[in-house]
Amino acid sequence: MATRSMVRNLRDRRREADRRFGARLLGAAAAAAVTAVPFGLLLVLVEGQWRPLRRLDAGAARRLHVIALDHPAWTSTLRFLSDRVWDPVTLRTAVALLTVWLVYRRAWRLAAWAAVTAVAGGFIGLLVKTVVERARPSLEDPVARAPGFSFPSGHAMTATTSFAVLLLVLLPMVPRPWRAPCWGAAVLSVVGVGFTRVALGVHWFSDVLGGWLLGLTVVAFTAWAFEAWRADTGRPRAPVAEGLEPELTEERPEAGASDGAEERSVT
Repeated sequence: MATRSMVRNLRDRRREADRRFGARLLGAAAAAAVTAVPFGLLLVLVEGQWRPLRRLDAGAARRLHVIALDHPAWTSTLRFLSDRVWDPVTLRTAVALLTVWLVYRRAWRLAAWAAVTAVAGGFIGLLVKTVVERARPSLEDPVARAPGFSFPSGHAMTATTSFAVLLLVLLPMVPRPWRAPCWGAAVLSVVGVGFTRVALGVHWFSDVLGGWLLGLTVVAFTAWAFEAWRADTGRPRAPVAEGLEPELTEERPEAGASDGAEERSVT
């Protein structure tokens, strides 16, 4: 009798943890849209047309545009990277495939985290663009064009959320000597995306900075929700260097010791 009661308590605890995880995950995504202090400060400066920021934006756009006009081969490479390799569709497809793989691996909560982080980042970025309605740079003899509003950069924000998801999910599968290079490649890619958008003249530097900050905010809030779920289920806090779920290398990554105890008790 006592054993069956313990099993029920364990099941109830896990179900309650799952309910809180779902609520926290959605709540974190919503909170990220309104509580990103660094991004909010940048938004105020952009909306207020702060002169030092305007000079920085204009100077960077002008200098990089001259280089782009003088080096067409270099510009073609940047366009290929921006429109193919680092295109938001490419990165979102990679995250979608990763999410499907996580479902196959029965890492349900990690799959939910990856999906919510990617989708929330896209919707929040689009919402802010619509509210701010900032015009893109207008340059003579432009080397590239892009539709829609400018702030924040959708490419920069998508790169930030996508590479964060890929990195934080897959780190447990990567041998330790290769983890530092993976971090370096992810950071280099995110910075590279921002550089291409400014160099091609389709975004101001502050647009890119805004995309980075907003993307990091979304990742931070949803990762907090995932860590809260781990704490609720009695799992130890996972260092960032180990990924969000170090147990991903196991056959049943989200089963945990309590599940095994349940199975042994029932049999």
